[in-house]
Amino acid sequence: MIAELFAAGVRLFTGVQARWLGCAPDITQRVYFANHTSNLDFLVLWSVLPSNARRKTRPVAASDYWRGGQLRFYLADHVFHGVLIERKKVTRSNNPMDQLIAVLKGGESLIIFPEGGRTTEPEMRPFKSGLYHLGKAMPDVDLVPVYLDNANRVLPKGEFLPIPFLCSANFGTPLHLLPDESKDAFLTRARAAVEAMAKS
Repeated sequence: MIAELFAAGVRLFTGVQARWLGCAPDITQRVYFANHTSNLDFLVLWSVLPSNARRKTRPVAASDYWRGGQLRFYLADHVFHGVLIERKKVTRSNNPMDQLIAVLKGGESLIIFPEGGRTTEPEMRPFKSGLYHLGKAMPDVDLVPVYLDNANRVLPKGEFLPIPFLCSANFGTPLHLLPDESKDAFLTRARAAVEAMAKS
């Protein structure tokens, strides 16, 4: 109930419009991957998923940020059911890929941001390798490119109070790793798929 109310509040505040251009809004197991410009990004994307899909979709978020306060951790853990990963001191025992593959093997979906950190630049950064490894480990899972527009204006980097702006989330055609496709070739193709959604 809390998650539904929170999602409705995010949609109301941001006025976010979901545009399902390359796939349907359903409960198909997916990895949604998107550009990253704001701490609101995963909330905006998560909020526009159908409620039955949202319940089985877990945003991937930085452990150091979301464990930075009791309220923040409560929201991440109990409301969003986020997968909190280590991003600064990664070891064999806390390897984020092991966590993410375990979630997918459990039948749930993920929201990830392959650039890593947020950027204020107009162009996306090159994608890190995590998306490739997920696609290789779970070849039957749809990898769905998403372009988020205006979330950075609702909550700019370094700000704490959101400002109402209309947002959009454009969902593209699912990708899969091609036979013998190299890591660099796949990541370039995936990044281009997100960029294509910006122009749709």
